[in-house]
Amino acid sequence: MSSSVIRLLTCGSVDDGKSTLIGRLLVETDSVPHDTVGAARKTRRTGSTIPAGEIDFSLLTDGLEAEREQGITIDVAYRSMSLLDGKRLIIGDAPGHEQYTRNMVVAASRADIALVLIDATKGVRTQTLRHLTICSLMEVSRVVIVINKLDAMGFSQNTFDEISAEIDKAVQRLSLKDVHVVPVSALAGDNVVFATANMPWYSGPTLHDIIQSWVSPKDLDIAGLMRIQMIARADNFRGVSGTVRAGSFNTGDQVTIYPSNQKASISRIVTFDGDITEAHDFDAVTFVLEPEVDATRGDIIAKDATDLVPSNRFAAHVVWLNEDALIHSRSYLLISGPTSSPALISKIKHKVDVNSGEHIASDALKMNEIGLVEIATDIPMVLQPYSQSREFGNFILVDRLTLKTVGAGMIQHSLRRSSNIVHQDYEVTKEVRSSQKNQKSRVVWLTGLSGSGKSTIANQLEKRLLALGSHAYVLDGDNLRLGLNMDLGFTPEDRAENVRRVSEVAKLMVDAGLIVITALVSPFEVDRQRAKSIFDSTEFLEVFVDTPIDICRERDPKGLYKKSAAGKIPNFTGVGQDYERPVSPDLILDGTLPINENVDRILKELM
Repeated sequence: MSSSVIRLLTCGSVDDGKSTLIGRLLVETDSVPHDTVGAARKTRRTGSTIPAGEIDFSLLTDGLEAEREQGITIDVAYRSMSLLDGKRLIIGDAPGHEQYTRNMVVAASRADIALVLIDATKGVRTQTLRHLTICSLMEVSRVVIVINKLDAMGFSQNTFDEISAEIDKAVQRLSLKDVHVVPVSALAGDNVVFATANMPWYSGPTLHDIIQSWVSPKDLDIAGLMRIQMIARADNFRGVSGTVRAGSFNTGDQVTIYPSNQKASISRIVTFDGDITEAHDFDAVTFVLEPEVDATRGDIIAKDATDLVPSNRFAAHVVWLNEDALIHSRSYLLISGPTSSPALISKIKHKVDVNSGEHIASDALKMNEIGLVEIATDIPMVLQPYSQSREFGNFILVDRLTLKTVGAGMIQHSLRRSSNIVHQDYEVTKEVRSSQKNQKSRVVWLTGLSGSGKSTIANQLEKRLLALGSHAYVLDGDNLRLGLNMDLGFTPEDRAENVRRVSEVAKLMVDAGLIVITALVSPFEVDRQRAKSIFDSTEFLEVFVDTPIDICRERDPKGLYKKSAAGKIPNFTGVGQDYERPVSPDLILDGTLPINENVDRILKELM
């Protein structure tokens, strides 16, 4: 059974005629209500030159009032039409402006066919190459190069041949496999739905024919995968329901359920129309499993256990969607289907020049940029290469504080190191080490501006703990930068890595049974929250030393404010770089109070 829905994306530079082309497709396949067509005969954009009484096809796809006012497409406008074989075509009109590349990327991630328009009067442009590169990265199975506005060039075959030859170089470089090139005039209707007599030199299919002939490719080398969408219960009946996403299942098949790795066999395959013996791609079914394993919504059923290999390390292409840059060592929430996990961007290998395909070294990704990154998740996840399965190879990245979607990703492959490294358990545990020292091991995370008093409080706290017979150690930010973190600067990405390293060292020392006191600025909330997330809930005490910046500047114990004023420290926190106040710290100290008074408050929390 093949999919009954085809998703088509149109893209290209501004004014290449995308909206007009889609509008004509809709009208000539009778997919638009007649009153809507009538309105398109009367309504005109600002500056429109279309004669009165004729249809402005572009108005049939623009969904935002702002678009009509500006005469451009900003958002992805979706429309539906029916094909001759009964399939439904969902058409997405992607924005052409470079600043809206992320809109186009998201639409391409779901597209089966992409129409890349080229204005014959202008030829191949930068945005054309950008969109072809994105279509390649997003594994769009069929790409149609639509050379439009040939009516303005007298339907010249030479113009068509020259543009075709130029675009073929990009097609070869990007290894696009299923590519068609068709000459059209969206305005006049030539070769859109009906063949034209104006281009006798072209004997190929029309655009409509090319869309109509598309056949969904099979996911590669997958025996059978289904994600559970609900648990079906009735009297003396329990089944797991979902849609087969790849491969097939038969009654009697032995299957594996992830993440529990439980084994079961399919005793029945139930559908709305009754029991069947075999389920294929896109079939909505309910499996009755024997035995009745403890499965839940979001779990994945695999026919072949080798199709379901969990990993916690991946290489992936990421399209960055947020105004704030993606930086390595920062933690995000990775979501794929109903499964989610905290995830760390451990490395940015390179970013992709979407115009040339060149790989460029980078330590950050800005909005609309695409890069190859390495990701570490806190828990193993079933993510397959995007080239094998778009269903199980995609994910989004979400900011852990704002819950805003900031990135879209496509898995390249899992990293071998994830299966080569296994946690080694020892009989002497953290609890045993803490008990030996007659204390509960914890980390006291002091954060605040430079000069707020963190190091002074840490020093006095360690002395008081020592006097009480406790075992404590201070991890000071500056001291660590003389050794462990000597390679790091003060950019946001280096600060994120600084906090990550310190938190991992603190975790080892807590595991050793110690009370660890950290004293470092750690200016970004998301980095502090990531540090907190690697500890047990009762092990992390976040202490905000709240001292007015004027007091910090007066103290200036290390002369840093003076250097910043002289322009020698451009990224100095509180001056050249923001400090994000903790959202919900465990303790807030007034940095202007006597040291012992603040230390007493921390000890009260610890004891």
